[in-house]
Amino acid sequence: MKQLLHDIWDAIRGFEHDYTRISLGKAILLLAVPMVLEMLMESVFAIFDMYFVSRLGDEALAIVGLTESLMTMIYAIAVGMALATTGIVARRIGEKHDRAAAESSSQAILLGIIISVAIAIPGVLYAPKILGLMHAEKEVIRLGSGFTRIMLGGNVVIMLLFINNAIFRSAGAPALSMRVLLIANLINIILDPCLIFGLGLFPELGVTGAAIATNIGRGIGVLYQFYLLFVKKSRIELFLRDFRLNFKIIWKVLYLSGGGIFQHLIATSSWIVLYRILAEYKSVVIAGYTIAIRVFVFFLLPAWGISNAASTLVGQNLGAKDPRRAERSVWKTSLVCSIYMAIIMLAFLVMPHFFIHLFSAKGNMSYDVAVACLKIMGMGMVFYGFEMIVAQAFNGAGDTYTPTLLNLFAFWIVQIPLAYYLAKVIGMRENGVFYAILISESVLAIMGIIVFKLGRWKTREV
Repeated sequence: MKQLLHDIWDAIRGFEHDYTRISLGKAILLLAVPMVLEMLMESVFAIFDMYFVSRLGDEALAIVGLTESLMTMIYAIAVGMALATTGIVARRIGEKHDRAAAESSSQAILLGIIISVAIAIPGVLYAPKILGLMHAEKEVIRLGSGFTRIMLGGNVVIMLLFINNAIFRSAGAPALSMRVLLIANLINIILDPCLIFGLGLFPELGVTGAAIATNIGRGIGVLYQFYLLFVKKSRIELFLRDFRLNFKIIWKVLYLSGGGIFQHLIATSSWIVLYRILAEYKSVVIAGYTIAIRVFVFFLLPAWGISNAASTLVGQNLGAKDPRRAERSVWKTSLVCSIYMAIIMLAFLVMPHFFIHLFSAKGNMSYDVAVACLKIMGMGMVFYGFEMIVAQAFNGAGDTYTPTLLNLFAFWIVQIPLAYYLAKVIGMRENGVFYAILISESVLAIMGIIVFKLGRWKTREV
């Protein structure tokens, strides 16, 4: 126990290790602990926004839910960029080519900024029309256009947070990513109530204040990331000369990002379709679904942190020419993740009211929807964990296109048609959508395990 606590403390402090040589159990612990904490802090952004915004009513919750469904497209691109960065940088680190890792990192950052600007301009100009296309009610559009405009316009801070933190994790320094989000979260937590409710000298901006607080917090986090990267606080040190366009590296990043981006666009765009189906049942259903998803994601993100550990270990060990160790790292992280997810599944099934009560009062229609959603989707937690680990293992190996094809089948061939059939044809309404999510995610996990065991990812060149 004493050694375990010592290793956990080392993981939080962020000592450097050679993850291709130390024991796999210790490597998983040292990587997973700060990555789990990082993911928890990432979800704190959403949780605190939801907590304060829920005090403004169901219309405000619907604004956040609809905007978040749009932001999933941005998150998909950011995650795709981060996956490509992880695959390339981890491989170079495993090969002991630190300078090459830095050069690849700088080109990923440049590409992320270019994509962000292309998204921000139409997002700022056409926010009300975009909400209208999502079938938002007129009052929701009136109250929420400012929130949506700020979130879409400030997407560059999301993009850079994901890419830069992927650089730290790939280099075996996940504690730096954790510190970045700690700073960003503290700022967001302080500013959220001040700007939403107009505390002290701050103006009362309502739901728009939540967007401003979140972007300020993330923006300061990005500035801290660049400080760490330029002042030799991590294994990867960047210089201004690294930011000269290198089209060979950019193409490699873009190619791998393409798989990662489409992988997540396929998944997240299906969620937009699900929101479109749910929107026909008015704002209370969307509000309830949004509450449940926030709770769900909060407990899902630690599993994402564990899966990020698998991704780093796969990339670095393939770079060190040890595919057998890379595979063993995946099954060991899967065991850890499945235990955690089984505990959360039990909590969701036994006491869903405990989690939902934080955001909605009992008796509200949104409360009942949220409880039902959490119980139904919660039944598949162990499957979700396996699906995340296997997908990240593929991505860490630089094989971003296999998870893309798996997602295409699970979400567009299974999930969307099934959601429509259960909700509209059979008449299960919103519960039909929730069951469709449960079934499709479970199918995805089983397919992923089968394809992973074939082992073709071991020969992928990056």
